[in-house]
Amino acid sequence: MANAQWETVIGLEIHAELNTKSKLFSTAPNRFGDEPNTNITEVCTGQPGALPVLNKEAVRKAVQFGLAVNAEISKFSKFDRKSYFYPDSPRNFQITQFDEPIVRGGSVVAEVDGHEMTFHINRAHLEDDAGMLKHFTNFAGVDYNRAGVPLIEIVSEPCLKSPKEAVAYAMAIKSILEYIDASDCNMEEGSLRMDCNISVRPVGETKLRNKIEIKNMNSFSNMEIALEGEIKRQIREYTQNPGKNPSDVIHQSTYRFDPDRKTTVLMRRKEDADDYRYFPEPDLVPIILTDAYIEEIRASLPELPLQRKRRYVNELGLSEHSAFVLTTDKALADYFDAAMKHSRNAKGVCNWITVEFVGRLKEEFKPLPQSGIAPENIAELVNMIDDKTITGKIAKAVADDMVKTPGVAPSLIVRQNPDYQPVSDTSEVMAFIDLVLKENAQSVADYKSGKDRAFGFLIGQVMKLSKGKASPDLVNQLLKDRLQ
Repeated sequence: MANAQWETVIGLEIHAELNTKSKLFSTAPNRFGDEPNTNITEVCTGQPGALPVLNKEAVRKAVQFGLAVNAEISKFSKFDRKSYFYPDSPRNFQITQFDEPIVRGGSVVAEVDGHEMTFHINRAHLEDDAGMLKHFTNFAGVDYNRAGVPLIEIVSEPCLKSPKEAVAYAMAIKSILEYIDASDCNMEEGSLRMDCNISVRPVGETKLRNKIEIKNMNSFSNMEIALEGEIKRQIREYTQNPGKNPSDVIHQSTYRFDPDRKTTVLMRRKEDADDYRYFPEPDLVPIILTDAYIEEIRASLPELPLQRKRRYVNELGLSEHSAFVLTTDKALADYFDAAMKHSRNAKGVCNWITVEFVGRLKEEFKPLPQSGIAPENIAELVNMIDDKTITGKIAKAVADDMVKTPGVAPSLIVRQNPDYQPVSDTSEVMAFIDLVLKENAQSVADYKSGKDRAFGFLIGQVMKLSKGKASPDLVNQLLKDRLQ
């Protein structure tokens, strides 16, 4: 990535649409995918004299998020007008929180390359979303269905030192929002979008240099590619202009990411806060919260991703990484918990869920919890391996069938397929062993001369001959007896 002489500084602004029933300041439905310009009122479209009224549920969800990241909840916060002129902003200003946000500070723990790291949040505030510009062949239109949808904007400190750290932090924020049911975080529908602020400086320099903002990233993989490309570009510019004032080399600008070309494209030179002409929103009273209200929300918080991860590690004996893979995706962790009601083998269930079944379903672009495969059926498959009803090789074939016929129990699949009946007849297994010993005299000699690996090879040959259906324990015992 960046070479050793340069240091990267990244800060993220994550915009999450809150999943309230109605919009932030109007009674219009907060629903994605409806016909354009149907979920609107006079408030959403900025009609003269239309007055905003604050959605209490949006406030509650913002407070929940603040408590989930151990932030300070402001008992006094207010709304401000942020002026900008664009077709998707019908009022020509956004209602946001400038100097008195509802959430201050906080931190999240994320896993980077197998290690837990703590990242710090500067603030989180409420604001309303803009409409959507739709571009057609000969004209453009505006859909105001999204105008006024409640957003929480989560602003990190500039504490992220690499694209990997930025992705890990953003994934941790996404998990928390899902666990507290504040947002569906559907990135394809734009429910979660990230603005990345990035600059580089020589190692040892403490002053921040001009930053580039990459707007509206809605994919973690694209965000990593965009950041890596921007780091290389900035280092190249500074290296090629060694005598120049750094501010004249990289101008503060806004870029967008082109996913087809896998590169960033300049949109505009950066505005300063003064350009937005912030001033207090005259049509809304401040938000005043009581200690009792905050504590009532704190008491109702669910188990959060980090707490769940530590429970999986400490109580179920999962590895840190396996627990992280499960808990990052709330639906998958819920699925795992449901499967564990029917099995005692947590590591086996975790492996079959996160590796075997998720891997099989990847090609179909289908998440396991929505695949139709019941969690208790995966638990039953693991139990059948543990009980030596089937071998691991047969289990993989059964798993293939479970993906093709979701809803059918593995025990039924095994009963109906003669190829899945394990070979436990001693005489049949002995016939396989005798054939393998006859064809592999050198390996027999190697084993007798003390080479233990030869024994593993012979077992593998017997299993191959039995098409994976022989019981490994039975093969092991009979082969040892025969060799002695």
